[in-house]
Amino acid sequence: MTSQPEQPEQPQQPERAQPPHEDTVLLDRVGPGGRLGRITLNRPRAINALDHPMVRRMRAALVDWADDDEVAAVLVTGAGERGLCAGGDIRAIRADALRGGQAARAFWRDEYLLNARIAAYPKPYVAIMDGVVMGGGVGISAHGDVRIVTERSTVAMPETGIGFVPDVGGTYLLSRAPGELGTHLALTAGAIGAADSILCGLADHFVPADRLPALLDALAVEAPADAAARFAQAAPAGELAERRGWIDACYAADTVEEIVDRLLGSGEPAAKEAAELIAAKSPTSLKVTLAALRRARALDSLALVLDQEYRVSCASLATADLVEGIRAQVVDKDRDPRWSPATLAQVGAAEVEAFFAPLGERELGLAPGSGTGAGSTAR
Repeated sequence: MTSQPEQPEQPQQPERAQPPHEDTVLLDRVGPGGRLGRITLNRPRAINALDHPMVRRMRAALVDWADDDEVAAVLVTGAGERGLCAGGDIRAIRADALRGGQAARAFWRDEYLLNARIAAYPKPYVAIMDGVVMGGGVGISAHGDVRIVTERSTVAMPETGIGFVPDVGGTYLLSRAPGELGTHLALTAGAIGAADSILCGLADHFVPADRLPALLDALAVEAPADAAARFAQAAPAGELAERRGWIDACYAADTVEEIVDRLLGSGEPAAKEAAELIAAKSPTSLKVTLAALRRARALDSLALVLDQEYRVSCASLATADLVEGIRAQVVDKDRDPRWSPATLAQVGAAEVEAFFAPLGERELGLAPGSGTGAGSTAR
């Protein structure tokens, strides 16, 4: 949903009024015959953080272009130099949670349907994941067909740091990363660069940032896969490949408590740092995140996982930690959240299980037979 407060800092609400919502997503057709449909997220001062009108405008464009024979592919980019998208507008979500959460539930419903649409899109969907790509930014990029990262890319699902749980299909993606890399990233809320994003299956190609203008020109006239392959280079070395040994061993444990114990006992300085990062996160979010990842690994489709994530997200609105986490990170910025419960030991199995309870008529309904029939709108 959101961006990581520690690296880099969470996007702020603009001090001045935003432009009209129709200007926060720019739509264009480029190349011969307008063959490439281009979506540009246009809130650069907020690192293109998503709000509900932006999600709806993206979805409408994808619906139109799916049926337009002249559009051969779709490209999504972010305005400005700071990143593609820092996630959802978490200040707005906090404010709505304090009012009961109706708008947040509606936003997540449309956002997750958009994520599913991107994953099932009938034409090549290209994402330029330059700069900050976090939370909801991962949802509008990592489910695509051609995913480009640069030396400036900072990719993360940092939700545990604000009392939330990875969403937008994040638990689907992370549960399918090699070994336990996804569990490590989800619990620590860690940000990764280009090579590690490719290793974890969140991106496909590394292209140096100074080559992006030429790549964009090529995408307007070439098949996306061909253009990306022509400009791709070997990414600068990452960190996760050489850490797979202790990551896989420690995060294979069945509980967060045991994971932390294994990290502290491994003798690896980086593992001790990971344990310290985890200790600062919401205990409830950590336990629910681990359960969500393990359940997502056993589910065989993104639709099923998004249905699960919607249940978890809606349940999070009723907790104190989501409101408190956002307060501490982006409202008061004291970086000192007071989690409730305050320790892992105080979060019981029944409390975790409650996050996965069926929603009845309020289900997202993406998977066949899951209730609402909303899945018919996903393509």
